[in-house]
Amino acid sequence: MNHSNENIYCLSGLGADQRIFKNLRIPNTDLLHLDWLIPQEKVESLEAYAKRIASNIKHENPVLMGVSFGGMMAIEIAKLIPVKAVILISSVKSASELPMWMKILGKCRAEALLPSVQLKSIKPLKVIRPIQNYFLGATSPDAIEIANDFRDNVDPLYLKWSVRQIFNWRNDWKPPQIFHLHGDNDKLFPLKNVKPTHVISKGGHFMVMSHCDEINEIVGQICAGLSKSGVLGADIHTPGAPGL
Repeated sequence: MNHSNENIYCLSGLGADQRIFKNLRIPNTDLLHLDWLIPQEKVESLEAYAKRIASNIKHENPVLMGVSFGGMMAIEIAKLIPVKAVILISSVKSASELPMWMKILGKCRAEALLPSVQLKSIKPLKVIRPIQNYFLGATSPDAIEIANDFRDNVDPLYLKWSVRQIFNWRNDWKPPQIFHLHGDNDKLFPLKNVKPTHVISKGGHFMVMSHCDEINEIVGQICAGLSKSGVLGADIHTPGAPGL
């Protein structure tokens, strides 16, 4: 019996674009990328923004896969439309998993300190790029190029809006089917604060690129389980999974 491919809609993180998924090769799936949008106004709500993103989803009951802020957005979209599952990579499921420094900066409205011009116009900022890339886990030439390109071209309104949403996320809802892949060397979202279903050894925040083989295997097995009628998330066992 022929089965159609699983449709996986992918959301990159704040500091990247769809290129971070270029090393993923997952059998029997179609990876479809959801691009970030410019906020319609400075105070556009996260729900309103998620609705606009969701309007670009053309398949019923898709799988959503998000990296970092993209994972948080995937959860927000799952509140609005039926989805088969949500797969988080290097992300958090709820406000309780955010590191304390982000919560503090959110209360201080630290995003207001971000410049209102493109970052590439502020040349002194380029000096700290190696430090930023270290915390991102962007170590390969491809990952560094993506991170640096983002800084050069990110829209200031989008950057401020996104940082505000991350620092002030108040979510405590979890989709019925959720899988969470996380690296034990993630410096932005330390493993000690999160409860993933799968832990990637030596994986940093950019592990979707640096540890693509492990992620291909895990996501492939998740999707194979989802394609079986009646198979629930708790019945899917994949390498490195401590249990759902």
